[in-house]
This record gives sequence, structure tokens and C-alpha cells, in this order.
Amino acid sequence: MASDATILVIGTFDTKSDELAYLREQIESQGAAAICMDVSVLGDAAIPVEIDKHEVASAAGSSIAEAAAAGEENSAMQIMARGASTLSSQLHADGRIDAMVALGGTMGTDLAPPGGGQPVIGMTSLGSSCLSYMKRLKPALEDRGFEVAIFHATGMGGMAFENIARGGGFAAVMDFALSEIGNLYAGSVVNSGEQRLRSAGGAGIPQIVAPGCIDLIDFAGWQDIPERFLDRPFHAHNRLIKCSAFNAAERRETARFVAERLAGARGPTHFILPAGGIEEWDKPGEPAHDPEGLAAFCDEVRKVMKPPVILSETAAHINDQGFADLALSILDGWIKDGTVAAPASNKEPKS
Repeated sequence: MASDATILVIGTFDTKSDELAYLREQIESQGAAAICMDVSVLGDAAIPVEIDKHEVASAAGSSIAEAAAAGEENSAMQIMARGASTLSSQLHADGRIDAMVALGGTMGTDLAPPGGGQPVIGMTSLGSSCLSYMKRLKPALEDRGFEVAIFHATGMGGMAFENIARGGGFAAVMDFALSEIGNLYAGSVVNSGEQRLRSAGGAGIPQIVAPGCIDLIDFAGWQDIPERFLDRPFHAHNRLIKCSAFNAAERRETARFVAERLAGARGPTHFILPAGGIEEWDKPGEPAHDPEGLAAFCDEVRKVMKPPVILSETAAHINDQGFADLALSILDGWIKDGTVAAPASNKEPKS
């Protein structure tokens, strides 16, 4: 988190004050600032806030008395949601906040669902020190009128991604971080379950897939390493994760593991093979550089990726501009032929 960032914290400060106070404390502990907005109706904020419930209701052209007199929670929350949306938009337009987070119970959470105005591209990734393609792709996709939802592929992130895809929540997906698939194959608990890489295809959502970080193995720090992986060194990434890498034969197996999942897709599926590398640490001079292992993986992908999955290969590394350009050209083709509906606010891509 940037040390000069300001985060808007929205919540029902009458019933969730302890949790919201903790959230504010954590934001400030990282050097950022917090602005708290209370969207309670019946109760009063248990801790001081910068924007109280009366200001929120007023921004909706109403009052707390009117919200309370509505007689049921849904109508009251709609008033507070309109006010919170108005104030949040104004704070952002004025440059006073960099991001927002909302926390609450069922009704509090209802204050912050997406408005549905922009179609969403679901994207998987990891930290930018390892996978940085999202830095190129996110602004380019937003220029095209999409909202981009990025999921950290370390287990829970993949589960959330799959759940939303299964419900048809994405216009398309760019599933470029397959570390959870490799971990599932290896028997690591750092995975997102057997449905990983099946949900978007099962829902018929157009998907572009690439093998980011599928060369690495992540085991939980407390997990015993399976016997078949004891023949290689492991690095303690932190107290929670220890990492190693697949050998050439295992990389061929992970390629088949991916192909089997994609073969069941009911929607358009395009697999990009970045022959120049699949994560930052496999570049020459980096600790995961293994040209023989990468060559084995690429060779197996070419053998097992069969129609209706379309395979495109690029000499680029997954973090290079050439990879991002290829992914965008595939999406643009789908928009042009109607496979993916063009956003209402679609703009001409920047050259």
C-alpha cells in the first residue's frame, strides 16, 4: 500500500465498530490514511467517523428520520447506498481518496455490490514481482470499457474466481496464473480445489488462458513435503510458504493436467504459450531458470492442446509487452465478431 494513499472505509459503525476500527488501524499501520463513513440507520457510530450517517442520508436527498421511517431494512439501505455512492464518487473526483473498502453484515455488504454498468474481465495473477502482465493489461482493458477484477491465485483467490465464473459473472476471463493447478497436481494444500480451470469453460464464458507460474510448487510451511518431491531443494518464501520447481517430466504432466481441464469447455477457449518464459524468476540468471524444463513444457503443450481449444504461441515472456499485445488482440477479435459483447463505453484501443 502506498504510504500516501487514502482509503475510504464504509460500514455500519453502530454494529461493526470493533471490526471497522481494526480495519482502520491496519490501514494506518501501513502508513496510509483512512476516512470513515458511517452508513448506519438506527444506531449511532460507536467510534468517531469523518462522515456521519446524517451526511450520507442527506447526500441521497433524504434524512435518517426518513430512512428509519421506511419500515424495513431494504428501503433504508437503498437510501444509504445512494448517499454513500454519491459521496464516494465526489471524494474520488476531488482526489481525496485512492480506494475504498466496505465492511458489514448482510445489509452492510449490500451497500457495495457492483452496479453492473461495466462488463467485468476476470483475471488471475500473483504479486507483480513474479507476474506483472496485469500492469499492462488492466489500463488497456479499462480503455476498452471493461472493469477488471484481479484475483490473487494462492488458493482462496482462485476459489473466488471460479465461483464468480461458475455464476456467469464475467464477460470474459484472462486466466494467466495457473500456480494453483500446479499445486493441486503436486498435492499441496495451497490450491483452489478440483474445479480450478473448469468453471469459466463450464459456464460457456470466453476464456484466454496462459501458464503463468505453473513451473513452481508452493507447499504450506507446516505441510510435509510428499516423498516424490524430496529430491530437490526448497526455499522458504516466508513463514507460510516453501517453494521449489517441477522437473521436466513433471512439467509435461502439468501440461496434460491443464489440457484435460480445458477440453471440457463449452465456450471459446484460447491458450497462449509464451515460449520466452512463464514467470519473472525463470529468466536467465534468475533462480528458477530452467530452459530444458520450459522446453519440455512447451513441447507437451503443442502435443496435447487440441481443438476446440485454440493454441497461439509467442516468443515473448509472459511479462513482456508482446504477450499482452497478443492477449488483447484475441479479445479484440472476440469483440469484433460478437463473441464478447462490446462495452457500452467502448473506446478505440490506444495505439
